[in-house]
This record gives sequence, C-alpha cells and structure tokens, in this order.
Amino acid sequence: MRVQEDRILDDWGRTLVLRGVNLGSDSKVPREDAAGPGFRSPGGAWGLRPESLENPAEASFSGRPFPLEEADERLAQLARWGFTFIRFPVTWEALEHQGPGQYDEAYLAYLRKLLLAAERRGISVFIDPHQDAWSRFTGGDGAPAWTLEALGMRPELMDATGAALTWQRYAEYHGGRPCPPMIWPSNYNRYAAATMFTLFFAGNAYAPQTRLEGEPVQDWLQGRYIAAMRHCYRRLKNCSALAGWGTMNEPHPGFAGHRSLDSPEKPLIPLGTTPSPFQSMLAAGGHRVEAPVYGITPLGRRVIGRETLNSRGLSLFREGFACPWKQAGVWDEQGGTGRLLRKDHFARYQGRPPRFTDDFLKPFMLKFIESLKEVREKTIFFIEGTTNGWEQPHWRKDDPPNVVNAFHWYDGFTLFTRTFRPWFNIDPVKGRPLLGKRAAAAYYRDSLGRALSWTREQMGNMPCLLGEFGIPFDMNGGKAYRTGSYAMQEEALTCYYNAIDEARLHAAIWNYSAAHSPEGGDGWNGEDTSIVTQGPGGQALGRAMGGWLRPYPMATAGLPLSYSWDRKRGIFSFRYRADPGIKAPTEIFAPPACFGPRPETKAEAAGDLRIEGGAGGDMVLVYHDGDAGDVTVTIQKS
Repeated sequence: MRVQEDRILDDWGRTLVLRGVNLGSDSKVPREDAAGPGFRSPGGAWGLRPESLENPAEASFSGRPFPLEEADERLAQLARWGFTFIRFPVTWEALEHQGPGQYDEAYLAYLRKLLLAAERRGISVFIDPHQDAWSRFTGGDGAPAWTLEALGMRPELMDATGAALTWQRYAEYHGGRPCPPMIWPSNYNRYAAATMFTLFFAGNAYAPQTRLEGEPVQDWLQGRYIAAMRHCYRRLKNCSALAGWGTMNEPHPGFAGHRSLDSPEKPLIPLGTTPSPFQSMLAAGGHRVEAPVYGITPLGRRVIGRETLNSRGLSLFREGFACPWKQAGVWDEQGGTGRLLRKDHFARYQGRPPRFTDDFLKPFMLKFIESLKEVREKTIFFIEGTTNGWEQPHWRKDDPPNVVNAFHWYDGFTLFTRTFRPWFNIDPVKGRPLLGKRAAAAYYRDSLGRALSWTREQMGNMPCLLGEFGIPFDMNGGKAYRTGSYAMQEEALTCYYNAIDEARLHAAIWNYSAAHSPEGGDGWNGEDTSIVTQGPGGQALGRAMGGWLRPYPMATAGLPLSYSWDRKRGIFSFRYRADPGIKAPTEIFAPPACFGPRPETKAEAAGDLRIEGGAGGDMVLVYHDGDAGDVTVTIQKS
C-alpha cells in the first residue's frame, strides 16, 4: 500500500477504496479480570464501574478488543462484510501503564498475534494511538495515570475537585444521579485534560518553568509518548497487515489560544456545567467555586443555574506540588482567595494569536513521524486535526510524504440528542435549521466537502480518510431495543455513506465492540455506537446492516470517477477510467445480501471486457485486458 498524490494504491498500482471499521471501544478499557476477581458484569459494563479506575499500574489490555481464540472468526466476519481495513485504537496506557519505560510485553505479543490473524484474512490495519479527554482518569481514555501523578495530581480526586467528570464516579458527587449521556466531551474544557493537553503541546511556550526529571514538561511528555509508540512499532514492524500509523486521535489545544481565562470559549458541550478556565484552576487549587450551568431558553443559550465545584475544598495536588499555572504567574492567592493575574496568558504566541494546528500540533506530528520512520522508512501516517473547530494543519511540499488526512465527522445533532429525523437537522457552522431530506443530504455532503477542499488546497492534496463517523444505536429513546427494528439507524447510515461515496472517500465507521450488550452499551462512557451486539453464545450479531453493508469498488484498475448504491432499487453504479498498464482486475465488493444469489451485472467500455464472479459470491472482477478508456459497471439486484 502506498500514497500517490490523492490516491492510495496497492502493489499492482490499482486505486484502493479503504472501507473499514474501528475496532473499537473495547480497546479503550483494560480487561476486567486484570483488576482481580469479582469485577465481572454483563457485556462491557465493567469499564463503567468505580472499581475500573483502581490499581492503574496493574491494568492489562491483553485480550482487548477480544480474546485471541475469537480473532479468526471475528476477522473473517469483518472480511465477509467488506471491512478489509481496520483502524485499531491502541492507548498509551495499554502500552505503559506500569510506569515510564515499563512496557507491557504481554499486550504487545497479543497485538502481534492479532495482526497475524488479520493478515490471514486479507485485512489491513492501521494503529491509532487513541485518546479521548486525555485519560481514563480524566473522564476519557488514553494516557497512563502516572502522567497526571508526575505533576502531583491525585487521580482519585478528579471528580471531588471538579477537575474532571468520570462516568464511574459521577453518581457519588451528584446526589446518586446517573451520568448523562455524551457528557464526557465536557472534560476537554475542565482543568485536568485542558492542563495536560496544554503542557503536552505547548508547555515550552506557556509553562517554561515546569520541568520533570530536569526536562521541560512538554519534551518529557512528548518524549515518553513517542518512545512508547516507537517501541510498539518495533514489535509489530514485520507484520504485513500493518498499513500505517496514526499520530494521535482527536488532539486538543487545551488552554492554548484561549483569549480570556475568565470566560469559557468554544466548549465542546455548550450546555451543562461550564466553568471558566480560571474557575477550574481555582477549584483544582482547593477553592470552592460556583460555576454556571447553561441551558437552552427562548432567548438562546443562557445561564440557568449554578453548580458548586469542590464543595469540600480539597486540593487536586499532593503535598509539595501546585498548579503549574499558579507557578507560571497566571493566578495567585491573597487572603485565602484566588486572583487572576494574566487572563490573556494563552492568547499570544511569538507576539501574535496562536494557530494551534500549525504552531503546536504540526511540530509534534513532524517529531512523531521522524521518530517512527526510524523503524520503517516507507510508512503511511494518518494525521488528525482538532476536535473543536475542525482545524487541520497546513502541509507543504517539503513536509513528509506518505501522509493521509484522517479527519473525523459526526452528525452532531443526531449524536448529542440521540434522535434522527431524515427531514431535519441543524448546520452547526451556519447555525441554522435544515428542513427536508434534500437539505439534510446536502449538509452531509457539504460537511465532507469542506474537509476535502481544505486538504486539496492547504495540505498538498493528500488522500483523505474519514477516520470516524457513526450513530447512537439507542437513539429515539432506545426504540430499536423495544421493537427489534433498526430502520431509522439504517436510514441515517445510508445518508452518511451516500455522502461518503459521492466524495469517493476512504472511511472507517465507529465502531465494532465485541463486548457490546444492551445493558452496558459499548462499555465506555455510556456510549452505544457498536455495529454489533452479543448474541447467544457471545457471537457478534450485526445491527442496522442495511445501512453499512453495501457494495463499493475495493480496487480499481485505473481511476475511479463515481460510484453509488441505490439501496431501495438494489442498483450499484460505478464509472472508472481504465489504466492499460494494470493487468490485475478491478475488484468490486458485491455482497449477496444486497443483490441476491444471482445479480445482473452489466459493463460498458470502448474495448473488450471480461467479468467474473457475482453469482453467489461477494466479489465481481472486471478485466479490461490492456484496453484504456472509461468503463461503466452496473450491478443490479436479481
């Protein structure tokens, strides 16, 4: 697999369409029996229990996302569904939970065997160094607990001080109420995650006085992160299924670029409790803080109440440590109260407003790529911009080649409200409602188009992969669980995939969770986005398959021009420009579930064509035997 301009080619020179899945939410949390006996619960629900945050050094991710004895069967299932490309989340914690430089070799051996199983099934894998909101101990997943402890933070006090909201401890600090769904992204704007991201990407600029083991904190954190991923790569480098490597899932600027610390800016969750950065610093420093709670009123987004953060006045920091922003002179304490000294501390960089993706994120990416290229020179790297504002870095001709823009896109209205109406949506960029199916479809198409245009114009026209998209399967009040019908989920996914096909995008849906159950969902932060669930005997049963099981051109002996799938009529249409120098056939995934046992296949071209397959199988092969020109292939339901 290699990159050529905006295309990804195979060894025969055919243009690939990477169609795959993220594998999956299970990979974000350790194996439940690693913490000792007695912690088992239905499906993946153990990761939602308070006990799952205890004994972080003893965590084990071996067997995540599923045991090796299940690997061949599950990977064969994915291949049958046309998912021959896997985005595989590997967290920093999974590699190095015991402490700096102490790598989990048992987990690495597990990963290697999993990649060998993928190779046997013809599946390519790219490793995604995954994080959400920095760490499991700050309400997400990713970094080990010792990254927080190195700065003196006490992970067990995250919820008590308001520094983070964790699903596991939410009820304890909120009157026994269950954690609201999709609240976890608010942690990006809370103290712990925002501080760690700022130190990781921009510590040299905004906290030069903070050092760990005599090293600037930014260099210390980035150095250990990159060393862990490089060590992992060394263990896996000879696995032929390994297609490439990500740099970091959904990086966040933290406080970098924040104009005024006395008010929140661009919160990922615009509703609910939203402390300002200064309020979050005060609470982490041991002060009781009254933070605003936002809601939607007839006048728009307004403060509708207050919530007390750190009612017990505890310090997040253990003895001998203090808030790095206090040490940097951002705030101090006088007479027992806090005082903001530099509200614009993060607003400038080198005398101007910073652009996070170019000033801080891209230098990290370049360092990461250079370090891992030492392991294997010809590696494809999948890079991602930010989660807030969808900013991407600029990429120039003299920047590293073999890079793919692996941006993410979610239908925010559906994801956060857990409802879907094909005739209604809200455009978050333009801030206006969308009425009618055509308007909603245009919004999906335009959203992807914006990312493609930026990549074409500002990133050297590199290939694009939609690395994450998906839906909540418990939408509309969990109606599918009561009726057994996933018709609405299928319609939503069909809309998304239609836009993906129109843009000719590589794509990996979020996600396949082997341990999914109706009781525990994906097993991570209350999400329910898995395309499979556990059936009798633990086998994986596909959900809403009509929305994601669909034909597409896996490998084109030439240049794809357009392809589309009409699910209602059962017609797949594909046009491409044949390359006479390619001897291998064009391969089209054509699952019998879409077309029946004997689909009708037609092809038109200037030269001779030879068609194989399509009768009871799942592949249609088109040979053009050295002829050039445009080819049109139509496959229709029998």
